[in-house]
This record gives sequence, C-alpha cells and structure tokens, in this order.
Amino acid sequence: MRFQHSSSLLLSILFACGLGLSNGLLAIAPLPAFSQAPAALLEALPLPQVHDLPSALAQWQESDNAADYFEAVQPTDLGYLVWSRFPVQIYIEPAIEPAREPVRGSGAGTPTSEFEADRAQVWVAAVRQAVQDWSVYLPLEIISSPDGADIQVQRRAPPLQTRPESANSNTPAPLPRIRSAETRYQFFVDRPDSSPESLPYNSNSPAILSHRFIVYLSANQTAAYTLATARHELGHALGIWGHSPVETDALYFSQVRNPPGISHRDINTLKRIYQQPTRLGWPMPLGNNSK
Repeated sequence: MRFQHSSSLLLSILFACGLGLSNGLLAIAPLPAFSQAPAALLEALPLPQVHDLPSALAQWQESDNAADYFEAVQPTDLGYLVWSRFPVQIYIEPAIEPAREPVRGSGAGTPTSEFEADRAQVWVAAVRQAVQDWSVYLPLEIISSPDGADIQVQRRAPPLQTRPESANSNTPAPLPRIRSAETRYQFFVDRPDSSPESLPYNSNSPAILSHRFIVYLSANQTAAYTLATARHELGHALGIWGHSPVETDALYFSQVRNPPGISHRDINTLKRIYQQPTRLGWPMPLGNNSK
C-alpha cells in the first residue's frame, strides 16, 4: 500500500548530474557538494540499515569480471539513494496531440505542430524503452498520474543556471549553460493519509523517511540520444548517484557517438549500492511521527 506524500520536507532539493552542451559536445556537469546535515536532524531520523535486495539483483551474478565503479557513487548524509518499496512508480509526461495544446514556452494559444507532436511521441517511446531496460533489474511500474510518483520524467529542458555576477567586479556573469537533462531529488516523510474519507486507516502506521526524483529531459535530441540520456538519468534516479569513467557504461560521464546499453558494470555497481545501509525507507523513530 502506498501512503499519500506529505509536503513536509526534511532537506532542500538537491541537484544531480546534468547533461550539457560544451564546445558542441555533450558533457555531464559535475555533482555539486552536499552540505552536511545537522547532527540534531540525523539523530531524529532512522538509523542506517540495509534493506533486502530485490530478487533480480539478488540473483544477479556478473560473468565476465566486469568489476564496478562503486567508488564513484556519492552517498548522501541520509545514506545511499536506495528504493525499498516496489514497484518503483514512474510517471512519464504523455505525448501531445497536434493543434490541441500550446507549444511549451511559445506563448498561450500557439497550436502544437505535427512536428512537435511527432517529436513528443518519439520522446515518450524512448523514455518507456529506458524504463523497460532498467526493469529487468528492479521492479518498475509506469503510472498515468504524477500524484504519488516516485520518479517523474518531464519533457522539458532543465532550468537555466548561471553564476551570479560578482559585486566587486565589472565582469558580467557567464551566459546560461544549455543542458539537455538533469535529475533532482527530494527527501520527505511519507505519512499515512489520516483523513476520515480514507478508509481503512491504521493510526499505528509509521511515517517513513522517503525520497522522490524529478528528471528534466529535453525532446530536442535524436531518438537514440534521448534513449541514452533517459537510460542514464534513470540510472541516477534508481540509486547510481555518480558517474562511470568507462565509456561502455550507461552512466559514463559524457555522451558518446554510439551510446551503450546498460552494462554489467552498471548492474554490479547498482547491486553494491543496494547492499549498503541507508536511512531511507525505514520508519521514523517513535516520537517523531507527529504532524
């Protein structure tokens, strides 16, 4: 059973890797530093523990000594970004119909062209294929509403980011960096719905320390690169919060001419992540469940 998501956040939104254009080539922006959570906050959260492995990962045995890149994965102050309630529910922004919806960013009333509609269909198909690729290793489910989704995939470019202009310099701020994808996560407490209309209601149901993701993925790429980017960003959202140094891995730090599928190294890394302790997915300690 899924609880309704509470809007009470424990920590602010954190930014993931973004695919950006640099000198005409796609490159992934470095992961920013994660500020240390206050000790008082951590003391009020569940203790780090290891969840049971999902069956597919438990049965996974690599056969070619492919090793992994676990050392490149960054844990948060709450632990590794491990899912423990399955299937992980994924919402994919649906395709659009021509002449029925405005083109995003083009102003109200602008009809959607056949080209935009076709590109949206290609985008949806690529993202669905990426979900299917990862579902071999983790139970995933595509849902039709963003409400309650663990992962949302939005068909839009990430928000533009630039460094602010220095107050002590006449040098203007650099131009915004164009990126094709970005993944963000958010921590929150998942509480049972306590409304009288929601029955049956178990007042003893504990609040769960949880997380959720949003993926911004531009449609301005070819189908092959959209698939590769979606596969890469979903890898982050499923727990691989870092990049591989090897270009034959889906989580390689830069996009390549012939994008690879999910490699044995990717799955070896994913399995090691899911064998690590985390505070996520565990009940809040007694005394911290009140609203």
